[in-house]
Amino acid sequence: MFAGASFKVNPKERIGLVGRNGHGKTTLLRMIVGRDQPDSGAIVVPKNYRIGYVRQRIEFTKDTVLAEGALGLPKTERDHLWKVEKILAGLGFSPEDMQKSPLVFSGGFQVRLNLAKVLVSEPDLLLLDEPTNYLDITSIRWVEGFLQRWPHEVLLITHDRSFMDKIVTHIVGIHRQRMRKLPGDTGKFYDQIAQDEDIYEKTRVNDEKKKKEIEQFITRFRAKARLANMVQSRVKTLAKMEKKNKLEQMQSLDFAFRSQPYRAKHSFSVQDLTFGYRAEVPLIKQLDLTVQNGERIAVIGKNGQGKTTLLKLLSGALKPQSGEITRHPAVISGLFEQTDAKTLNDDNTVEEEILYAAEGVDKQLARNICGAMLFGGDDALKPIRVLSGGERNRVVLGQLLATPVNLLFLDEPTNHLDMDACDALLAAIDAFDGTVVMVTHNEMFLHAIAQRLVIFQDDKIEVFEGGYQDFLNKRGWSEEGLATSREGSQNDQTVAVAPKVNKKKLRRQRSAIITERGRAIKPFETKIVQLEDTIDANEKKLDALNKAMLQASQEQNGAEIERLGKEIHQCQKQIDGDFDAMIKANAKLEKESAPFDQKLAALAAELE
Repeated sequence: MFAGASFKVNPKERIGLVGRNGHGKTTLLRMIVGRDQPDSGAIVVPKNYRIGYVRQRIEFTKDTVLAEGALGLPKTERDHLWKVEKILAGLGFSPEDMQKSPLVFSGGFQVRLNLAKVLVSEPDLLLLDEPTNYLDITSIRWVEGFLQRWPHEVLLITHDRSFMDKIVTHIVGIHRQRMRKLPGDTGKFYDQIAQDEDIYEKTRVNDEKKKKEIEQFITRFRAKARLANMVQSRVKTLAKMEKKNKLEQMQSLDFAFRSQPYRAKHSFSVQDLTFGYRAEVPLIKQLDLTVQNGERIAVIGKNGQGKTTLLKLLSGALKPQSGEITRHPAVISGLFEQTDAKTLNDDNTVEEEILYAAEGVDKQLARNICGAMLFGGDDALKPIRVLSGGERNRVVLGQLLATPVNLLFLDEPTNHLDMDACDALLAAIDAFDGTVVMVTHNEMFLHAIAQRLVIFQDDKIEVFEGGYQDFLNKRGWSEEGLATSREGSQNDQTVAVAPKVNKKKLRRQRSAIITERGRAIKPFETKIVQLEDTIDANEKKLDALNKAMLQASQEQNGAEIERLGKEIHQCQKQIDGDFDAMIKANAKLEKESAPFDQKLAALAAELE
């Protein structure tokens, strides 16, 4: 998995742990808490330093929320229920909620309870392994805000790049069986990795060229006595030259959906659509929607409100109770949903499942798609029964890739995909010529793709004409305003909500708050922009210095190598210092902006 790993967690750092599935991220967390042991080396934890481990799996064994939360108390404090009540109240549980069964709550509140069991032990370091799995979008945003406010250290694993980037101050990456820690977010980390590998490869090629020239010189002039000293010098130089192996090509998901040509303007329309599993409580009521060819529609909302049901209705997997869905005759659709993995034939191989997915799929195409889904070589011949849940989902995605379509229905396609795979999926959706209707809780996908939204909120469904950022600016999630008010009051940080007044007055108040917010955060924004410009200039300077170092190395110019080495060290030190300063400025900006954002959210709710 990895070897020679070494990094340090400093006070108040929030670290994102990245790497491909199977590269050892969860194993590292288990070793930190002592559940697994390293083959060599040591994990050093300061005396009295407490670590809290929030695992992926949620299990409850007690009858009430309070009793479940008390399981996290140290053995010497099992009767200190007031500590549990305080933590639960801070996480949004009312006194009545604490006496209910944990099983009656939504996934978001179950994650909060799981978190409470860890927080009552008063940890210094929080270890979180995929905390957003199976959470809806509002719960993910709550966890995000909680971790941003966490006053101690965090070590986080998640496949959701947007979620990670909003939280972390540093990245520790497992790459080519090595670990590396860098300040900044995932974008900064992967840019640095790409730059380092580019320099390594150029250096390797130049070293190979130089080595070949030295070998030719030695072969040519070995027998000439008057050149014996020069030959011997080059023999010594050759012996000292370190052999650099060519970097292996990293295997990654790289795929495209097969697009069926389609020229019409409209894909489908929905009129007065109504459906419910119980007639008296419809999940979807009187929905009207017209979708243009090539549009990207995102379906968003809390879990259990009907998003997947809507996707099944639109795709034809379910029949509406009333209303009409009209498709253009040339529309050919494909549906991806999580439960499709259960329909795979356990006796078939991966290749066979893709080969039989659609007419006209030959063995070569099936093999190509297997490779794109990371089932290369003999892995394509694995029987379905031995695959993990994530691998099964990749097979289902491969079946969809094998089918020519012009309308895609995707139900949370990022589940069980690692960060690289999510990036590849985002690129494939963006490049698809047809229409896409997607259910997702991944805010990176929403910001990047969604042109219009179908929103499940406040027991109703509506079509929002605009992207996700427009929705956040103009409407936002109603639960967030309520949660902020409730949790704030329990922590003596009540958010001030304006009394009922006319909308004209509310708009004036909003304008005043925005102006005041702008004045408050302007110094930090200016500082951040200046630091970004300085970092960009120094990174360009560092690139030029590295190129000069390569040239000086080829020319064996010792004085120049020494001078450049000092400049490179100083330049890198300046970049690291500016990164730290920018992280602090960002934190101050967020802290300064938070009370204004809360007031604006409260006013937005009044303006609805």
